[in-house]
Amino acid sequence: MSIHVRTALISTAGHCKVACGFCFRADRAHGFLDTPTYTRTLSRLRETGVEGVCLTGGEPTHHPQLRQLVRLAHQFGMSVSMVTSARTVTEVIALSHVADLLANVTVSADSQGAMVLGRTTRTAASGIDTLRAISAEAKILHVTCWNLSDSECQTLADHVADARVEVQFSPVVLDERALRRDGMSVQDYLVRQRLDADALGRCFKLSDRYRAYLDELRDLQLPTTEGERQPCRSATAYVSADGRIRRCPYGQASVGVLAPRAAIRQFLTDPAQDRVTPDCAAICRPSTTPDHRDAPCAVSA
Repeated sequence: MSIHVRTALISTAGHCKVACGFCFRADRAHGFLDTPTYTRTLSRLRETGVEGVCLTGGEPTHHPQLRQLVRLAHQFGMSVSMVTSARTVTEVIALSHVADLLANVTVSADSQGAMVLGRTTRTAASGIDTLRAISAEAKILHVTCWNLSDSECQTLADHVADARVEVQFSPVVLDERALRRDGMSVQDYLVRQRLDADALGRCFKLSDRYRAYLDELRDLQLPTTEGERQPCRSATAYVSADGRIRRCPYGQASVGVLAPRAAIRQFLTDPAQDRVTPDCAAICRPSTTPDHRDAPCAVSA
């Protein structure tokens, strides 16, 4: 079954100074997405019916021509959103210069347990400070959760209510190598996800979508054969900083933006050959249903 690609996640920078220990990025490199490659990418995506792009990284606020990237997307008639970890003065200033041009801004943060696990300093409070400092149509705090306490959840609920920002949650997603590194069994890992969801549920009204997402992650983590995994149903394509387009960030199949128009169109309209894995589930919410309105990542409370 072919899924119409409506949006694209675009990596504007190959590097990120945060370097989360649980980072799920599929590609890492130095350098930035150059403007000619980006412009050609927008042109080819628009020709296949893509309606919006989400700028990510690495860290998009590090791109030296960030405002131009946003304006170019608008010139192609696309909406633009951004996912960022902006915290420093320089990063927040760069974000503020484009925030009013964005459909929404998502600032990433980590719970206290996730910060320990991933060796990060992206507190929810500092993420809210970033959102307070900018003017955007929609402001979203996205919290990666691990080992939550009731007091932490209550504090987060108070901060979110006071700042009047939307909040989204996702559990830490660990692959087999990360589980071995942290001395954790799959069963312990899945229990922790459930305990964290229970803690969140005592302070936030979790949607059925979030709990269904946890069920899908659980099914993906349990032993299975490759043939039993569900095919990719994401309506979001992925563009790496070197100008390669994939249906899945972790997929082996790709097409370069310098390829002929017909080749790019065929790649984006043919049924995806990729299968959903725990890694890609951290970026794109897997779905076993044909209703793809909820397919892109970021699961709301």
